[in-house]
Amino acid sequence: MVDIYSLVFQAYEMRNAGAVIHSHGIESCLVTMINPLAKEFRITHMEMIKGIQGHGYYDELVVPIIENTAYEYELTESLAKAIEAYPKTTAVLVRNHGIYIWGDSWISAKTQAECYHYLFDAAIKLNQLGLDPSTPIHGPIQNVKGVLGSGIHRNISVNAGTAASDNKSDPSQRCIVLDIEGTTTPISFVTDVLFPYARNNVGRHLSATYDTAETQDDIKLLRSQVQDDLEKGVVGSVPIPLDDVGKEGVIAALVANVESMIKADRKITALKQLQGHIWRTGYEKKELEGVVFEDVPEALKKWHDSGIKVYIYSSGSRLAQRLIFGNSNYGDLREYLSGFFDTTVGNKRESSSYAEIVQSVGVDKPSQVLFVTDVFQEAVAAKEAGLEVIVSIRPGNGPLPENHGFKTVNSFSEI
Repeated sequence: MVDIYSLVFQAYEMRNAGAVIHSHGIESCLVTMINPLAKEFRITHMEMIKGIQGHGYYDELVVPIIENTAYEYELTESLAKAIEAYPKTTAVLVRNHGIYIWGDSWISAKTQAECYHYLFDAAIKLNQLGLDPSTPIHGPIQNVKGVLGSGIHRNISVNAGTAASDNKSDPSQRCIVLDIEGTTTPISFVTDVLFPYARNNVGRHLSATYDTAETQDDIKLLRSQVQDDLEKGVVGSVPIPLDDVGKEGVIAALVANVESMIKADRKITALKQLQGHIWRTGYEKKELEGVVFEDVPEALKKWHDSGIKVYIYSSGSRLAQRLIFGNSNYGDLREYLSGFFDTTVGNKRESSSYAEIVQSVGVDKPSQVLFVTDVFQEAVAAKEAGLEVIVSIRPGNGPLPENHGFKTVNSFSEI
């Protein structure tokens, strides 16, 4: 009993967990045996990922794997290291043993446990069929340029000239993280199309969806933000009346605040969440179409087919990102993307944000991640975190400082 307590206490203490479940479910054992050298389990584009805290359907779920020991108490140190190294995880697999899962409550822990075991079972069966659960389209397991699929991270370098043996390599996988504005997409699409669309349709959207739970949540967030702005004396803030004044009065005040926030180009959660919902309606009605540069689709496909995982990191919400790539002028490009990051991981001009991304994509070294952006300050922050960096030169992008020191490209075909 003392052994178990010392282990579950790690989750209680390090993650402020409300409940911890330790399972010996056969799926959690078998999934660690697919590749005995793997340090992670990976899966993406599966419905049950939505049941894991902080994850959605399009996200890549990464679960660390630690080695089993003769006595359970001996796992304490390696479990603590895994929890620290993977700040987004809510579980740790123990090879040939089982899994530790935690949540805010016993309900959260139980729900996630059911989802994890479902995903492990799915990964095992996909692997038996020769399909790779760690790629968006779950295509055939590949051994391309040294990259092997299986849902288990095998850490084989994509730069290797020849494929390495599964059991004989000092592995490293390469990832690419892309900015959107000025990198994959013209800045003008955001400033001249998306922002005006949100500003011009906020009233219509709020009126049509006012009584829905989603919009009421948006309004709650905006009320809180506006109240904070009023207390700080932010110019353009307008008090939002209580609901008993009537829907029209509330909407009028909301529209005024949203227009002011958009004009000031404020990157705040309340605004980004509402904008995403407005844009979603625009895409559904075919009033909006995402725009990417002509070299982007071919590059995304090439990297994907080579086994290179590609992620998006933008100041826009993850919903807004998915909408652009899911409804682009070249069709749905999301099958080539392994995940989306927004400013919930941190400000794009702070190096700690890129360190967080490195932990999430699961590479061994920051230098195994390439970040492409058009913003000099973002490039500096990523470089400070140890990432490789390329600056994108596109029509309409702002000027760079002289002697900035970064490699530049005019097209993804140059990468």
